[in-house]
Amino acid sequence: MKRKSFSASFKAKAAIEAIRGERTLNEIASSYGVHPNQLGQWKKQALAGLPGIFSNSHSRLNKNADAECDRLYQQIGRLQVELDWLKKKSGFSV
Repeated sequence: MKRKSFSASFKAKAAIEAIRGERTLNEIASSYGVHPNQLGQWKKQALAGLPGIFSNSHSRLNKNADAECDRLYQQIGRLQVELDWLKKKSGFSV
């Protein structure tokens, strides 16, 4: 017997309806064709994930981008020093 696979949007729709609480979990589960325990798990997952939606993920991305930028500037500085040294040693001047 094959397991049913539900899309993320289907799970979200069912979980939102469960969170609203306008009907019982059993009623909602039967209308969506899932087991009430499964619906309860989706509801818990949705509620657990909500704080992450409102977290300041952009600041984390900016910090990562700033760190990468700093690393690249350091690398450019090292390469410039090496280039200047090689030019000096080879007698090549521009």
